[in-house]
Amino acid sequence: MVKGLYTAYTGMLNEQHRMDTLSNNMANVTTVGFKKEGTTSQSFDDVLAVKIKDSTVGYNLVTREGNMQPGVKIGENYIDWSEGSFRVTGNTYDIAIGGDGFFAVEFTNKAGETSTMYTRNGEFKLNTDGYLVNCDGDYVLDKNSQRIKIDTTTDSYIDNNGNTFQNDTQVATIGLTDFADYNYLARYGENYYTPVEGAQTTEATGKMYSGYLEMANVSVVQEMVNLISISRQYESNQKIIQTIDGSLDIAANQIGKV
Repeated sequence: MVKGLYTAYTGMLNEQHRMDTLSNNMANVTTVGFKKEGTTSQSFDDVLAVKIKDSTVGYNLVTREGNMQPGVKIGENYIDWSEGSFRVTGNTYDIAIGGDGFFAVEFTNKAGETSTMYTRNGEFKLNTDGYLVNCDGDYVLDKNSQRIKIDTTTDSYIDNNGNTFQNDTQVATIGLTDFADYNYLARYGENYYTPVEGAQTTEATGKMYSGYLEMANVSVVQEMVNLISISRQYESNQKIIQTIDGSLDIAANQIGKV
């Protein structure tokens, strides 16, 4: 194995992974409640190089050449949970969360299986039956994990605690759930999160703001700067491979002829 080729190859793979993650962030820059992802990378463990069967030191002797570093490997992705900016909509059922917490949604997959998902996307509306649903038609749940039904013929008001009023009478309370450790949340699709084994729910401290939507926390300018950096690092690894390939061609096809 030519060490330089492998090192540059792993570098290109890592930059490609970073590019894929960045592209997904850019594609969701206008997605309500989207949280951008970041990438990590780590080096392979150092490998001790030794010299064997070398006549200069004796065929029966093994000498250490030192440690070599065989490149970079892709680490884990992480989610940036920082809060996005608010956009004013004036729609009563558009709700942004200020602080920590998630809306609970009754999600039904293509197989007809129902489960509870969590999201920061508060782009809600009333369906024809008067149930509060999101833009995908999934039911928004109240603090008791029940569907929320509201009279469609009467104006509503939603306070910062999610209490929904009609004619000065409270008719529902939109649920808000938080988790002790967000590392136990797995992304599902663009905006849903599902708890994995070990997740612990806690009381949410966030407030709800009716008439607003939380936008994606993606900075287009910052992502473009990262895009340029990734492209240059990818090209650098590519040039290393081309240089080593040229050297091997000389060694195999030109020096060998002498």
